[in-house]
Amino acid sequence: MTPESQPSMAMAAATSLGSLELAIILPTLNERDNLAPLIDRIEGALGESGWEVLVVDDNSADGTSDEARRLSLSDPRVRVIQRIGRRGLSSAAIEGFCATAAPYVAVMDADHQHDPKLLVDMLASVKSGEAEVAVASRFADGASMAEWGRPDREKLSSVANMLARKLTGVELSDPMSGFFLLPSATARMLVPNLSGIGFKILLDLLATSETPLKVKDFPMNFSARRSGESKLDRAIALDFLAGLYDKSFGRIIPTRFALFGTVGALGVLVHMAILYAFMQLASMNFSWSQAVATFGSMTFNFWLNNFLTYRDRRLKDADKVFWGWVSFIAACSIGAFANVAVATTLNDRGLHTVFAALVGIGIGSVWNYALSSRFVWGRY
Repeated sequence: MTPESQPSMAMAAATSLGSLELAIILPTLNERDNLAPLIDRIEGALGESGWEVLVVDDNSADGTSDEARRLSLSDPRVRVIQRIGRRGLSSAAIEGFCATAAPYVAVMDADHQHDPKLLVDMLASVKSGEAEVAVASRFADGASMAEWGRPDREKLSSVANMLARKLTGVELSDPMSGFFLLPSATARMLVPNLSGIGFKILLDLLATSETPLKVKDFPMNFSARRSGESKLDRAIALDFLAGLYDKSFGRIIPTRFALFGTVGALGVLVHMAILYAFMQLASMNFSWSQAVATFGSMTFNFWLNNFLTYRDRRLKDADKVFWGWVSFIAACSIGAFANVAVATTLNDRGLHTVFAALVGIGIGSVWNYALSSRFVWGRY
């Protein structure tokens, strides 16, 4: 083989394989049994070349990332990003946007609820300039959710769509869709300003763009899951609201800190309820009642923060929950000391009691948030 022949052979190989045109991002969590059949369905829809699949796996316990690696050994169109200590569909999509060289990128679920056949028309629409974002919609004319069999989720999705349109000005039938396609360059241009919170990455993209993006809906037959369990839990409603908050006020007060503060405010109510119960009903003195109430409210705050504020880093194993709880109590104890010390000092120097107390609460909250993020949910 002469050096002169190598470039022509490389070009011939590239022609036979087809140039990479579309990357399909599959954010996964425990989807091992769904991957191989889905790859077959994608190939059936798009043909043998011109596409790749990026499996972005949140360190699934069922070995989804290992299955993706097994598939990639015989199929170079399959790639995998296994994420350790990072979770959430939106952030997974963002990592996929930045990990491909394909000029177009699609995001879809790996559970077979999204039909890969729609990718053909969606890609053609964006390539032609008819749309900047192609969205597979559950609510467009001709769409169906009969196979889903979840009327409760249908109603929730409809309400969420209405709220999203009112708060963001995004006009399309299904801004909560998890199946869409757009140019990779557009996605990467918006990435620095995306919140990356939760599951609704399409809404994040559309709300972040300074100029409205031209969107075209494609009616989708939304099917039932093929295998496994849904990645969404009962905290998804708050997760959605947190995403809307972040786009509106997140630059003023960080979303996670706002959630942490909200949980803290609820903890105050729990504290007062326990204090009243032990003093009035159990006839305990103030010191003991205050101690029990403090301990109880800290435990309540830990549980709710673990469920809501840090749901993307949620502690689940019994040992991690226990040591996380111990660390949270310790962190909050230091924060409480800082609160009292600062408030007392300011009050002694003449600041009104109410304002001194508020400053102390603010200092304690920031301290608790910083320590908890680093030494509780950042460690365990």
